[in-house]
Amino acid sequence: MNPTDELRRLTSLVPGNEDLIRRAEHVSSSLVPEPYKQLLAHDQHMTVTMEKYHGCPVNVQVMQEVSDGDVYARQIILTRSDNGAPVQFGIVRFDFRYVPKQVRDEIESGQIPLGRVLITHNVLRHIDLGAILKITAGKVLAEALAMDADQQTYGRLATIFCNRHPAVDLLEISAPL
Repeated sequence: MNPTDELRRLTSLVPGNEDLIRRAEHVSSSLVPEPYKQLLAHDQHMTVTMEKYHGCPVNVQVMQEVSDGDVYARQIILTRSDNGAPVQFGIVRFDFRYVPKQVRDEIESGQIPLGRVLITHNVLRHIDLGAILKITAGKVLAEALAMDADQQTYGRLATIFCNRHPAVDLLEISAPL
């Protein structure tokens, strides 16, 4: 995977992302500072990782979504359940051909974070970390994560294999810590 091409592809899935990211640089996980490294350089669901790090469950807020047959994309914010603070921005592209209808329905409802849905339904899954990115926020990301435009944070590109098929492509960006 070429991280630049994948980032461009994912950010173009939903309209209005022209000023989402001002700059993105692919970095080795060995160069990522803590706590970003523990949050991003792994093969686990970000839902679980964010809940563990922040010490509370996270809620999902769907900002935008688009659907074309079995392919569904959405832009989300994960927020702390205790105070509503944003902890993660994400863009997800999901090919629903590889999961049961009940999983699809729950994801499309926008009420439960994607990772929690897959775990609850015991979908056979494997997460493949594609790249870690050092990101300079544009206006859209800054507003979503309550940060300053041009402030830096870190994110990742990943693919979730469901039932042995590459079903989900992800851009996951941590709020600044």
